[in-house]
Amino acid sequence: QVQLVESGGGLVQAGGSLMLSCAASGRAFRNYAMGWFRQSPGKEREFVAVINWSGGSTNYADSVKGRFTISRDNAKNTVYLQMNSLKPEDTAIYYCNARYLSREYWGQGTQVTVSS
Repeated sequence: QVQLVESGGGLVQAGGSLMLSCAASGRAFRNYAMGWFRQSPGKEREFVAVINWSGGSTNYADSVKGRFTISRDNAKNTVYLQMNSLKPEDTAIYYCNARYLSREYWGQGTQVTVSS
């Protein structure tokens, strides 16, 4: 069992930056691929970024490439999402995701609001 707790969301002006954190509890964090997803009102949850177990491989949605960076610290059981050059369309609840084989876990989300 893995529990995920996101933090770092908030209100920021367009062009600003935020760093989200996701702290994981439970064993074998380093086995899990970790990802960030987001959901805006009236829209489906969408993929944002993912990082493999070692941190050596990452992938991003086209909409955030060059602006967001995902990273992880396995010693701290934490994954991060650095968000720069934020746009109003980035406004959403951001969810942390952990995946390993058939196991998948979600955090409760953190709200990010970008004002124009």
